[in-house]
Amino acid sequence: MSAWIWGTMLVIGLAFEAYAIWSKKQGDTLSEHTRRVFFVNTKAGRAVFTVFWAGFSVWFLLHIVTGAM
Repeated sequence: MSAWIWGTMLVIGLAFEAYAIWSKKQGDTLSEHTRRVFFVNTKAGRAVFTVFWAGFSVWFLLHIVTGAM
């Protein structure tokens, strides 16, 4: 059951992103939302996002490779 839920969420997310890219409307892609949420147009926002993304990437790599939390 869990695989179906994750698969469905992935397909829906990809469909939304494909539509956003295809529509050419400003501000509706995942990248544009991420930039807006983290205020990456400011120096502080870029710093916060960089630390967050680097930390998440390290955690996710270790999580997948080692199976730990």
